[in-house]
Amino acid sequence: MEITNLMKHIPVLETKSAGPIEITGLAYNSRKVEKGQVFVCIKGFKVDGHQFAGQAVGNGAVALVVEDFIDGIEVPQYKVENGRVALATLADTFYNHPTRKLKTIGITATNGKTSTSFMTNAILENHGLKTGLMGTVVVKIGDYAEPSELTTPESLDLQRFYAQMVDENVSHATMEVSSSALELNRVGCVDFDIVTLNNISREHIDLHSSFENYFNHKSSLIRNAGADKVAILNLDDSYSASLVNRTKAKVITIGVEEQSADVICTNLDLSTGRAKFTVEIRQDLVTQDLVIPRQSFTVELSTPGFHSVYNSMVSIVIGLLCEVPVATIQKSLAEFVGVERRFEIIFEDDFKIIDDHFANSGNIDITLGTLEKMDFKRIKLVYAIRGDRGVTVNRENAETIAKWAPKLGIHEVITTLSRSHVTQKDIVSESELAVFQEVMEEAGIEVQLYEELPEAINHSLYDVADGDLLLLAGCQGMDYGAKLALEQLEVIRPNVDKKKLFQPLEKRVAGNS
Repeated sequence: MEITNLMKHIPVLETKSAGPIEITGLAYNSRKVEKGQVFVCIKGFKVDGHQFAGQAVGNGAVALVVEDFIDGIEVPQYKVENGRVALATLADTFYNHPTRKLKTIGITATNGKTSTSFMTNAILENHGLKTGLMGTVVVKIGDYAEPSELTTPESLDLQRFYAQMVDENVSHATMEVSSSALELNRVGCVDFDIVTLNNISREHIDLHSSFENYFNHKSSLIRNAGADKVAILNLDDSYSASLVNRTKAKVITIGVEEQSADVICTNLDLSTGRAKFTVEIRQDLVTQDLVIPRQSFTVELSTPGFHSVYNSMVSIVIGLLCEVPVATIQKSLAEFVGVERRFEIIFEDDFKIIDDHFANSGNIDITLGTLEKMDFKRIKLVYAIRGDRGVTVNRENAETIAKWAPKLGIHEVITTLSRSHVTQKDIVSESELAVFQEVMEEAGIEVQLYEELPEAINHSLYDVADGDLLLLAGCQGMDYGAKLALEQLEVIRPNVDKKKLFQPLEKRVAGNS
């Protein structure tokens, strides 16, 4: 591609030594630059790409996109106001606008993005569609899959993945959209057909400086949707509901408690932990090219938890918008066993072990609220304190645990710092530990603190009894919890069916190395 044909798609403020050049691609990581590429200098929170422009040219870059001209570099430079915005537009243009050729679905929420994305993908695949999926756990393109590095890839990688989907004849692509990706313009040129925001609670506050900023970025996925798009909003969540009249998109609302929604849940039964309910579409839903008729049908979920009801309601509406028959939706949800570390039952015999990522107060509230509806004798809670999220998030997490403790009969929390099982960026600070202990002390809950994860797991397993429920809870610090717990169970019970015992780890990504 000739560089001037690419650069005409972005507002260039000024050029330096510009001229006609044939380019082979784009790059934003100087170490990955290949000969003939344009290097886009991005100013990040910790690193400024301008500092690595010389290295990029040395590796073969033939032009630079910069926010500030760089002296001493003899290649054309194109000055722009915002490198990230420019990268998104250039990537979309270079790969010939791939999302315009796909049915593209964007899913955001504080809790449940991953599960809803996987549910949606299962429904679409079972309808015989060739699908793509991008999120926290995996990037999937047709039959190929690789582990994810970010919840939402950088815009250049994102557009490259979408272009690969087009080349592989993928028709429908589902994507988790994080708040940071929205703020950093990674999805700036993605042409979403269906967008949804299921819930909002306090998370990533340090990254966005305030909850208001967090919600502003999160909600932009809905607010920026065009009149030819569809937005699915949850009336049970006040923040999601507040967006009903703040988008040009066709809005379809869902509700479990709020029965005025377009699509509602009735006859909900959560007695086993796995929901059975009726979906009622209260009136014909008319979009630009489709009519979903008024109807009702039953759904049984294999994934446990009250939160799974909300996740499934979103995926059901997406399935209907993609013209998937109700019978296929019902079968898909009955067979869908969930996503790792999202209220995942990893052992179910004389007692249960549930593995949950317990990310924030909203997620904790949903998880413990679901446990209240289940039958058990005692709950043993092993909690990996959340590192690198600050005092505010850890206080709110602790307060939510304390709120539910008397309802669930929790008098003790086995806590761990998981020192050897987290990376440097997820280490628990002294202030994060202190605020957790402070809240637990005020609530009269005993804290058994372990530096390392294996000791905390062992403590819980040797104290568990028939009918108990063991909850492994926490984000990065508990990623290895399931593997350690099942390995310890093998030692405690040498005659256990090993194939059945380790089945939950077979396709696991987190903590299985």
